[in-house]
Amino acid sequence: MELAKRKSIRLKDYDYGSAGVYFVTICTKDRKALFWNNVGATTGRQQETRLSKYGKVVDEAIHKIPIYYPDVKIDNYVVMPNHVHILLSIEGNIDGRPLVAPTISRVVKQMKGYVSKQIGHSVWQKSFIDHIIRNEKDYLEHYTYIDNNPLKWEEDELYIKKEKA
Repeated sequence: MELAKRKSIRLKDYDYGSAGVYFVTICTKDRKALFWNNVGATTGRQQETRLSKYGKVVDEAIHKIPIYYPDVKIDNYVVMPNHVHILLSIEGNIDGRPLVAPTISRVVKQMKGYVSKQIGHSVWQKSFIDHIIRNEKDYLEHYTYIDNNPLKWEEDELYIKKEKA
């Protein structure tokens, strides 16, 4: 029996190691809410979100990305209950090529691996979603989206209402 092939969401012939800005979303397996301590209804007012033990590991992993990859800069990010958004820049030299050319896939794989090793098992779904930032307006929209995402958690497409036991 042949397994179904996964449809690629990557742009054909695009070099994901080239200098540029990328908006990346990485979800937990089965979209389990693992990264916040206080996941629940906000009743119209902002809650202070506190990262869980796992959420703190993810936060640490994101901060380590530029250490592992000096040409990668984290412009903005947010750790949500069941996913992470990262706006990252791959810096280039005069020719526009990164000095050390990590692909987005390599950066995400390393970050997921670090988290899995620290926690003791993987919490991630396979793959990730990315968007290539095309211009300043696109950049500002995604930057603002990251800032506002915690305030709009219950409206988020990745929100899963907790079932009562």
